[in-house]
Amino acid sequence: MACLIAFGCKEKPHFGDKSLLISENGRYLTTGNGEPFFWLGDTGWLLFSKLNREEANTYLEDRKQKGFNVIQVMVLHEVPSVNVYGDSSIINKDVSKPAITEGNDFKDIKAYDFWDHVDYIIDLAEKKGIYMALVPVWGTNVKEKRVNVPQAKIYAEFLAKRYREKSNIIWLNGGDIKGSDGLEVWNAIGETLRANDPNHLITFHPRGRTASSTWFHKASWNDFDMIQSGHRRYDQDTSAKETLHYGEDNWKYIETDYKLKPTKPTIDGEPSYEGIPQGLHDTIEPRWTDADVRRYGYWSVFAGAFGYTYGNNAVMQMYKLTDKKPAYGPKAPWTTEINAAGATQMKHLKDLMLSHSYFDRIPDQTLIAGKNGDQYERVIGTRGEEFAMLYTYTGKNFSVQMGKIDGDEVKASWFDPRTGKTISIGTFENKGIKEFNPPGEPKNGNDWVLVLEKI
Repeated sequence: MACLIAFGCKEKPHFGDKSLLISENGRYLTTGNGEPFFWLGDTGWLLFSKLNREEANTYLEDRKQKGFNVIQVMVLHEVPSVNVYGDSSIINKDVSKPAITEGNDFKDIKAYDFWDHVDYIIDLAEKKGIYMALVPVWGTNVKEKRVNVPQAKIYAEFLAKRYREKSNIIWLNGGDIKGSDGLEVWNAIGETLRANDPNHLITFHPRGRTASSTWFHKASWNDFDMIQSGHRRYDQDTSAKETLHYGEDNWKYIETDYKLKPTKPTIDGEPSYEGIPQGLHDTIEPRWTDADVRRYGYWSVFAGAFGYTYGNNAVMQMYKLTDKKPAYGPKAPWTTEINAAGATQMKHLKDLMLSHSYFDRIPDQTLIAGKNGDQYERVIGTRGEEFAMLYTYTGKNFSVQMGKIDGDEVKASWFDPRTGKTISIGTFENKGIKEFNPPGEPKNGNDWVLVLEKI
């Protein structure tokens, strides 16, 4: 058995270099050879049910080229789910009875079933270096009592045994649901997955504006925490009292998780999607843009997240022009929207984080001198021993407390989240307070990262 926590592991991880492990300090993910793994996810929720083999290859190849290395996908969106070939996933709406045929020959319509198609796509992703974060059954089905505990245990054991030798699996328990809605079922799934599959990471995908840590931080099956910061603007965040009123400030969820004990990695697994109406349901509302998904990404990662999941309205539901009732009013099909501006820009965040020392990085708001701004004016800082980064969404001047990293002098540059290009701005004495002036005129979406590096 491979150790899930890298610290103290002397035996070779189960999947070798392809294994995903928790870093020694409990904050990040590593591959089996100890290299950093920056999770750059995409929500391809309906991939298994909506796309055929050729379309799946088109989608996965595009995401590979754009730097994505994790796809979040539902195994069962509904009970039962039916795929593009008309194959049903289960028998008699019972998740404990997967509909399995003998053989897996695609040319034999009687042999190639729903699960063979899932296998095919998982294997295709593995060849492209992509991990599949699988949601066993979407939360609505559990909340509406379509899945009970005995069924959940049998189904979770089936999944674990079918996919435990696939190197590119991550388990995403839940699915847009509060842990309290079906708590016994979620624990049954998590515990059964862990008992039958000790070598893959497991987390829980929660409801919008909630964090999985609320219910499962200390669960023995839970390896890392996930938040869904959700799709509402500040003024739309009118959640019930028991949920957190952070509006668009997704960094606050990460900051909260970061302080929890025991230490576990955390990530925003669903911020606002590019191209989706603000608040989701009213298609007349403004749409979230590439600038917004950048902001959520840099805010959460600089606040301490180990990666980031991007989403697009059309892509997450694999919208086609022939779909009669798409959700949330997508404007163009998934084949067009895979090239949305935000999707092409996400790799710059990943590349930036991997270009500096990785495991020593911590969030540090003391880098910002004086009073920090609120909401869009907030500057978020992070640093390692020999570098510091500060993200501004508006491009207004801000002051930095120097001396937080090693070295008598530092070289400074502006990193452009839109292009990934860097503008050098000189060398500075590494002490006192220094004001920096980002390029361009201050406005929402004129975002920049100030990078300070030891000379």
